[in-house]
Amino acid sequence: MSLENLKLFFSNLLSFDDQFPLLFTQFYFWAFFALVFAGLTLLKNKILLRNTFLMFASLFFYFKTSGLFVILLLFTTLNCFWVGKKIDTTENIQHRKWFVFLGIFVNLLLLAYFKYAYFFTSVYNSMFNTNVEIVNYLALWTNQCTGSSYFDVGNILLPVGISFYTFQSISYVIDVYRRQVAHVSNFLNFGLFVTFFPGLVAGPIIRASQFVPQLYKKFFLSRKQFGIAVFWILNGLMKKIILSDYIAVNFVDRVIENPQLFTSFENFFAIFCYSLQVYADFSGYTDIAIGVAMLMGFYMPKNFDAPYKATNPGDFWKRWHISLSTWLKDYLYIPLGGNRKGKFRTNVNLMITMLLGGLWHGASWNFVLWGGLNGVGILIFKGWRSINNRKRLFVTLFFFLLSLLLYLLFPVPAFKIALIWTGIICLGASLTYLYIDVLTKKPLPKLNRVWSIFLTFIFITFTRLFFRTGSNLTPSEQTTHAWNTAKAMINQIGGSWNWAQIPEIMATYKSVFLLFALGMTIHWLPGRWKRWYRINFTLLPLWVIGVAVVVSVFIVYQFITADLQPFIYFQF
Repeated sequence: MSLENLKLFFSNLLSFDDQFPLLFTQFYFWAFFALVFAGLTLLKNKILLRNTFLMFASLFFYFKTSGLFVILLLFTTLNCFWVGKKIDTTENIQHRKWFVFLGIFVNLLLLAYFKYAYFFTSVYNSMFNTNVEIVNYLALWTNQCTGSSYFDVGNILLPVGISFYTFQSISYVIDVYRRQVAHVSNFLNFGLFVTFFPGLVAGPIIRASQFVPQLYKKFFLSRKQFGIAVFWILNGLMKKIILSDYIAVNFVDRVIENPQLFTSFENFFAIFCYSLQVYADFSGYTDIAIGVAMLMGFYMPKNFDAPYKATNPGDFWKRWHISLSTWLKDYLYIPLGGNRKGKFRTNVNLMITMLLGGLWHGASWNFVLWGGLNGVGILIFKGWRSINNRKRLFVTLFFFLLSLLLYLLFPVPAFKIALIWTGIICLGASLTYLYIDVLTKKPLPKLNRVWSIFLTFIFITFTRLFFRTGSNLTPSEQTTHAWNTAKAMINQIGGSWNWAQIPEIMATYKSVFLLFALGMTIHWLPGRWKRWYRINFTLLPLWVIGVAVVVSVFIVYQFITADLQPFIYFQF
């Protein structure tokens, strides 16, 4: 290699290219991880050196993912380190409160500036009929200080993963204030806690109490842990590339981008495929992150627990994005009063939590609506749970008749869907009442569980009509885009169905149908079955695991699309 080629190689290596970020699905990442792992094996028993090495490796990873936003990550890390130390070493309670306020305020200010500036400006303009435009003051001041025009002052870019590491930093500040964890006295150790690259850009959100004790332990990787780690990595890659990316590129994206060009059945099936796509994408990332962390001797919290096995919307949020759900519960819902202030306040606290949880996902009204729909679903189930089978029958019958009346008066697709949905629920309530209360007096727990999973899955899937949006659009454009897409899909789904076309459609998209059926079947397998094949994979001889890796990579390679799809939750 010539000197010029060598210079070009290192120039590319040490520069940021937004076309080639370090993604788990790219060869570049695994080359990077191989070098990190090699360095780790040399420093494994020198704890501070190991943590320092991993922190700088994580910063390099973030730089290759987000460019100069690594400076923002460093600032957040320094601020929380200093604030945590002040909180823990200050005895005056009022001073401690001021420091915790400062830590939370600075983190939320940065999050609001980079993620919600367009949203807040759009709301302000709508409320006061103004035309305020966004100015990136950080870019403006930097240009003024450097005497250049390098940064775009009219555009605020969203740093990858800012919602994740901001919430992680806030939880550290609050936990130190609550005396639930001591502050980390060494900045290099603390830096690794905030920047640890496997979960840096898309979670899970790690608590200090879970991760900080691991910073002081020597590297250890047993034979069983190695097998489990490899399993999670392969499992995540297959979820992401075989299920999520293939289904997205070959079916979901086509339909959702132009719903009017596709039939009612294709629109209907697309939203269910999108539910699987989102799950496979996000949980696939988490699986890989957990596996990569485990290979380095660190353990990250479980973030998914078969969410489409949920029997109600509340149960869904105990299984989906668990690290965010528990964060919102511990740092928002409970401080608001939780369920300690009476039924009305409990419901208000729940709705506030769900609305803000929706807003966490994206800076536009469609995400707030999505969070609100999930909150309404939880409240409806709470009311449903509190009444007997007879009352449930009358309630569902009332809403079925109301939907029928609305559809007869206004025969629009939305009311047609409502009529079918309430009819299905009413039928289930009628059969339950007749069988249990009239005929046998015996419950059917297994059948009831299956029915509840079915209804919950449909509900969660339809709320996702407002979840998918263009991450490159402004908040007002995102809201309009999501609303128009949802309306178009509802009109198609609630329109006339040509049942004779369905076999032809299934034949055309047979690969997508097979993958959807395979993905949902695996998802709904009993948990003990999944534990069995995970454990047995770890017990295989190393050479067999090696063969499994080669075969899995070969299979995954067959499904890789021309343009690798970014992880969906990177936009959050």
